[in-house]
Amino acid sequence: MKSNIALLDRVMYYIVQRKGKQMRPMFVFLSAKVCGQISESTYTAASLIELLHTATLVHDDVVDDAYERRGFFSINALWKNKIAVLIGDYLLAKGLLVSLENNQHRLLQITSNAVKEMSEGELLQIEKARRLDIKEAIYYEIIRKKTASLIASACSAGAASVTADENTIERMRLFGEKIGIAFQIKDDLLDYGDDDIGKPHGIDIKERKLTLPVIYTLQHASPADRRHIIYIIKNENKNKDKVNEVINFVKQHGGIQYAEQKMYDYKNEAFEILKQFAESESTIALKELVEFTTERKK
Repeated sequence: MKSNIALLDRVMYYIVQRKGKQMRPMFVFLSAKVCGQISESTYTAASLIELLHTATLVHDDVVDDAYERRGFFSINALWKNKIAVLIGDYLLAKGLLVSLENNQHRLLQITSNAVKEMSEGELLQIEKARRLDIKEAIYYEIIRKKTASLIASACSAGAASVTADENTIERMRLFGEKIGIAFQIKDDLLDYGDDDIGKPHGIDIKERKLTLPVIYTLQHASPADRRHIIYIIKNENKNKDKVNEVINFVKQHGGIQYAEQKMYDYKNEAFEILKQFAESESTIALKELVEFTTERKK
């Protein structure tokens, strides 16, 4: 990640020192081990996925006007939006070049598709948030593109780094997609929890994001209650007491339990796919990683 631009080096050092859990590269390595023997290509895939993931986080903080990331100042908070956008672009280009320099065109195809889908998912969410008309099917489409596509690409890239069998690569992609959906539902549920999760509770409501707990609750609410809740989300989403009113309404009307059940359904579907592979240390480790993503507190 070294360059001859002092500012770029300074920002890169800041990013590397504050790296997260690096779960997506773990999915790359474990998926590769499930399907074969880890190779140099697997390291390329893991690097590529982490670079693209970091790029999207930097850009997301700009889009969301977020000034914190993992308990530290975000890039845009320290260096402003213009530099943050350019850093995200640089990370994206660096990731794509890693695959080309190593002649990994299949990996480039997998990850480029994920970047396209993530952009589509984010734009679809913005479009729907303006009208607050998200149905459950649209919600799944948004998170499949926005979140699940990168985890799906991590798993399929891991498989593609050790085998050319397209059926195997597709099975791992589907496994990753289902885990990605479960992961995002869990992230949505954390917004209603009582733990210290690193972001304020009710942040999705404040940002007018209709997540699964709210969508389910609105679908089963009376017309009067539905109008009232939508009014708060649309017009009083900065009022802490009103946001808490929405949170309590969702909790009282089964939104949390419904979303939890859907999360476990997707997790179990992923485990069924994993059963198609011979049990090994790697399949067990993948299951444990999945359990971590769905049981985490932050």
